[in-house]
Amino acid sequence: MIVCVCHRVSDHTIARCARSGMAFDDIQLELGVATQCGQCESGARALWSECTSHQAVAHIQLHPAKLPAQAASA
Repeated sequence: MIVCVCHRVSDHTIARCARSGMAFDDIQLELGVATQCGQCESGARALWSECTSHQAVAHIQLHPAKLPAQAASA
């Protein structure tokens, strides 16, 4: 789905950039999202926020002592 009509930027592109660690300001600079009419800014920021919050959870590593016995021995 196109999020930014002015610059034809899709939700997939924003999500990919967010998951790669790009800040929203960087996405604006690189892709032009929310830099022209501004109608997409709240939706684009919400999507970026959702994708970056999932990224933080995905990178949490448990200390080996706190892993279940099967996972610790693997």
